[in-house]
Amino acid sequence: MPELPDVEAFREVLASCARDRRIVRVDVYDTGVLHGVGTRRLRQELEGHRFTEPERHGKWLLARTDGPTVLLHFGMTGRLECHPPGDGLHPHDRVVFTVDGDRQLRYRDQRKLKGLWLADESEVARLMEGQGPDALRIPRDEFEARVGGRRGGVKATLTDQSVVAGLGNLLADEILWRSRLHPAVRADRLGQDRSERLYTDMRRTLRSAVRAGCVPARRSWLTGHRDASDARCPRCGTSLCHGRIAGRGTVWCPHCQPG
Repeated sequence: MPELPDVEAFREVLASCARDRRIVRVDVYDTGVLHGVGTRRLRQELEGHRFTEPERHGKWLLARTDGPTVLLHFGMTGRLECHPPGDGLHPHDRVVFTVDGDRQLRYRDQRKLKGLWLADESEVARLMEGQGPDALRIPRDEFEARVGGRRGGVKATLTDQSVVAGLGNLLADEILWRSRLHPAVRADRLGQDRSERLYTDMRRTLRSAVRAGCVPARRSWLTGHRDASDARCPRCGTSLCHGRIAGRGTVWCPHCQPG
């Protein structure tokens, strides 16, 4: 599932492919990814406008133009790619923006769990009002106040987009493993030291993942071992635990992250 680092990579794809370029044509190959807008209005409102500087907030990408904004959410399998028009369409290419300079920005998504919205500024604010601060930009004191004020488990808190935006399943497990925190420990019982450590590890993990353009499956990361048949902690070698916490498949080390 695309998380903050993936969406930041998609923002860079959009910027390098289409920023400051005029939208020549919009082709919709599957209306199932459109929300609150049809093909005709999408084309009428976008064709002739130029993409400007794109923005990211959490898992949302805001494709700004000199007219309305296209909001993209990538769900479980969405992605954004840049292609020359001569490249054949992929079966999962749902919406294609052709821009001047002979380039195409393609929204590709197999499962179609989210998609695209078209919005003016007031509608952008309405669609984003339930999002917490971006995980890559939230100050330490605000992070500690928002997380420490929740009575639920720390993993459920980290993945709640209204608390902090951008963290998904892989990032939450990775960050908690680095912080040596069991994913079910209550967020309001972390205390100052553990809250500060959690924030620091979140920032470090995000910076590394953003540089990689994804949550990388490195051997030194929990992510690099979680799906192995005999999954072991890369720090201490203990067999990893797998279970469901906060309704999500969760991986942790019982030695490094005691309950």
